Amino acid sequence: MSTSKSVPPKKAYHHGDLRSALVEAGLRLLEARAADDLSLREVARAVGVSATAVYRHFPDKGALMAALAGEGLARLAEAQHAVFDAASGGVAGFNASGAAYVRFALANPGLFRLIFANPDSAPHSLHEDEKRDEDDAMAFLRANAAMVAEGKGGDAQVIALQAWALVHGLSMLMLDGQIPVDDSLIDRVIDVRTLHPK
Repeated sequence: MSTSKSVPPKKAYHHGDLRSALVEAGLRLLEARAADDLSLREVARAVGVSATAVYRHFPDKGALMAALAGEGLARLAEAQHAVFDAASGGVAGFNASGAAYVRFALANPGLFRLIFANPDSAPHSLHEDEKRDEDDAMAFLRANAAMVAEGKGGDAQVIALQAWALVHGLSMLMLDGQIPVDDSLIDRVIDVRTLHPK
């Protein structure tokens, strides 16, 4: 009779949706570092799989970064829609969505920088001929700019560009330490009613 304990066989690792798990792990890791400092191996370790498993979903780091940036852009749009709705839409909602853009950037600096460093996922151009390929954030900006233009006159495309330049510029100035991060300043600076209508 043997006195040794039987050891159950080690279960093979199985993940229901490995691609989503890798994206979520990458997003968590971006909370503490820049995208350049992130590696596929590190993301694999965070999920508990081998680096080889990552390559089944992302052939290289660029593909993973594009997926992270795309998810970040979707989350930015979601945050903007939420505050727009909470403010009951209109100009107040447009202002709130602009402030949400800046607050998202400040809360997610690594992800925010990645979104705009990745040409495949960054918000698409405001040119009319590229509307068919636009993401939700850009479609939302266009719709709000059209609403402002209808109310006060002016070119909706110019208003959209002014609004985007305002919120993106403020985000970068705060992220880069050019001006102090001041939550009340965000609301005071972002007011689409001050945008020139022509």
